[in-house]
Amino acid sequence: MRFRSALIALSSLLLIAVAAAAEQRPHYGGTLRIAVRETPQAIDPASMNGGESENIARLIFENLVRLDANGHPQPLLASSWQAEPGNQRWRISLRDGVSFTDGFPLDAASVAASLRSSNPAWKVVAVSETVMIETPSPDLKVPAELALPRNAIVHRNSDKLAGTGPFVARDWVAGKRLVLAANDDYWHGRPFVDSVEVSFGISDREQLLALDLGKADIVEIPAESIRRAKAEGRTVLSSEPAQLMALTFAHDPRNEDELHARNALAATLDTTSLAEYVMQGGGDAEAGLLPTWLSGYGFVFPVPRLNQQASPVRLQSARTAWTLAYDAADPVARVVADRILLNARDAGIAIQLVSSGAADIRLARFSLASLDPETALAELAKALQLDPPKFSEYSVEEMYAAEKLLLQPHRVIPLLHLRRAIAARSNLRGLSISPDGEWELGNIWIAVEKP
Repeated sequence: MRFRSALIALSSLLLIAVAAAAEQRPHYGGTLRIAVRETPQAIDPASMNGGESENIARLIFENLVRLDANGHPQPLLASSWQAEPGNQRWRISLRDGVSFTDGFPLDAASVAASLRSSNPAWKVVAVSETVMIETPSPDLKVPAELALPRNAIVHRNSDKLAGTGPFVARDWVAGKRLVLAANDDYWHGRPFVDSVEVSFGISDREQLLALDLGKADIVEIPAESIRRAKAEGRTVLSSEPAQLMALTFAHDPRNEDELHARNALAATLDTTSLAEYVMQGGGDAEAGLLPTWLSGYGFVFPVPRLNQQASPVRLQSARTAWTLAYDAADPVARVVADRILLNARDAGIAIQLVSSGAADIRLARFSLASLDPETALAELAKALQLDPPKFSEYSVEEMYAAEKLLLQPHRVIPLLHLRRAIAARSNLRGLSISPDGEWELGNIWIAVEKP
């Protein structure tokens, strides 16, 4: 009897040890379920605009180059690259043995066609087994630009799109649902999970409920909810402040009075309170376009301090007030807009809120497009419809001068840099988030949950 009890105890210990080892060892199988707020009408790199759908698209489409956490270019579909003297012509060599999920081989012709579609200003041609890129002017940042989401390599066959990524689309309902299946022939090795199911158009509250009920594995966490989600015991992964919230004007100042009014508005905005109380510490109050952690100099731009003694301003125009538009689908946007109205009143500026249609000012968000600071600033200027910055030395001093020039007329007034975050079920392994908010899903696997 005593021997039998010892055997039972030993067997139990062995079972526990085996279960623990299995829990730690990556294994294949399972479905990853993701819920997001966005309602994309196409999963196409050409139409990506900085939302979380870009993280989904990366499971299907890949770039020639990727950037590491420090913003340094690393090979992906390209095996190497080389600039010719003058840095205006680049020769890209491709990785061998890669095919699109529709069976078409990744070759120089298909890559050149994809890059021509996303970069009309570039001259891109296939030369034997390499791709030649000629830019309008010398450009040292071509490798970083090749890592931008819009430059993912796509094989277009009529209305069908194919990528080279670890997953292939099996079921797609625009704005509602996407089902991905593992690509068994993926060049970098089959992913661990069998499939990924993405639900679109899910509100923040519904996402958290789905996570808590075990109906979703990964959900978004708004910047203003990061602190609370962590306090409630959820597994939260967050980025560096990687999304700019700003006021953007529809046009340049028409005269000195309007420029003075914009200066007065910027000076009276209490962005510090927005960061701490509205965003609950989910972002930083910074006056630069790029966050300090990326640019290295953001702290040089002074954060406007609330000025209760601002002189009243009369706008010299036919309107008696500016109109301010905000995204009605963004729960916190109305709260921020209301705070801006109160601050503006202290400067003698009347602002009227509108949720749609044309407006003098817009409250908007812009995600960082790159971990390379020069590329990030150039893409941000494009999104803000500002003249592109020009670089020759790619120095910090030149970057600062370029950003200062972009901010000079107050065509855009930076308010906050916000973190991007996700919450995940505790049994997910291999999940991470990059400093700019990119989800790292390629090596994710699902561990057996403890009873």
